[in-house]
Amino acid sequence: MLAGMQAADAAFHLPELVALEQAINLGGAHLAVSCAWSAGEPKLPVYQVTLGNADPAVPAVGFFGGVHGLERIGAQVVIAWLQGLVVRLAWDETLHRQLEQVRLVFMPLVNPGGMLRHTRANPAGVDLMRNAPVQAEDPVPPLVGGQRLSAGLPWYRGKRDAPMQPESTALCDMAARELRGRPFALALDCHSGFGMRDRLWFPFAHSTRPIAHLAELHALCAIFEQSQPQHPYLLEPQSRQYLAHGDLWDHLVLQAQADQGVFLPLTLEMGSWMWVRKNPRQMFSRAGMFNPLLEHRQQRVLRRHLPLLEFLVRAALSAGRWLPRQAERERHQRAALARWYAGP
Repeated sequence: MLAGMQAADAAFHLPELVALEQAINLGGAHLAVSCAWSAGEPKLPVYQVTLGNADPAVPAVGFFGGVHGLERIGAQVVIAWLQGLVVRLAWDETLHRQLEQVRLVFMPLVNPGGMLRHTRANPAGVDLMRNAPVQAEDPVPPLVGGQRLSAGLPWYRGKRDAPMQPESTALCDMAARELRGRPFALALDCHSGFGMRDRLWFPFAHSTRPIAHLAELHALCAIFEQSQPQHPYLLEPQSRQYLAHGDLWDHLVLQAQADQGVFLPLTLEMGSWMWVRKNPRQMFSRAGMFNPLLEHRQQRVLRRHLPLLEFLVRAALSAGRWLPRQAERERHQRAALARWYAGP
């Protein structure tokens, strides 16, 4: 009982968790909801929400946020998208027809304990995006690429050969259960904190090698750039910026190589330095280095990325129309290699 009271009190002080639970309640019977539990005390729920067609033969899209507790805006983007969907369920006939043909998966708040503590890592001090059993093939940047020296330093991977953290395990289990193995699946993991512009990264982070489904990824980028030519994103493999150990999406992609179907995870890395440039006082706030602190700017960021999330659902629904085949696939493969892997 005491642990439950502590969790309830903690949730009261975590607005993102309150907003997520409100969206879940509003969705009612349309949603299937389960949860894992965070590391540390108090135990907080790591909600896993699905809606749409559960048939493994239909395409799926997964939306993830809050992997790093300091990057609240990532969780807020996913929660805002989920809120918009559950509100539309009351009146939007088109949405209901779409949900007959697609599975939508949500983990908006992967690391509630870290968010409550205002830390990048989870309560055990582990950076969840350095926690998978994947070793970089080339040298990584000191600390940033992942380290096992101490949980007191950032980017801690956890002890060697230890099981993954419960939050990391929950994300990987959700992806394995709901995304991998389908004919087609996308994932979008929302982060912030890198550079002066928004980026869409794709695996690998541990290697400069291209992924197996590079041609399909290039075809996805092509229809995105054709349909949204004014989009703000730089699309690139994460390895063009830096290599890292333990990336969860690398781990999942490597596991998915034995699956049938196409699995394409993307990371939205919102360029938080833009917000710091517009409001330099944010430099003196730990939260301000990763999140827009002014309300009007936060609302603008939430609106900015909704077209991307809507596009991903439509792309999954229509994958049979644009996924490349045979000679077309070879053309996309060559174009992707020239675009992303020809230079330094």
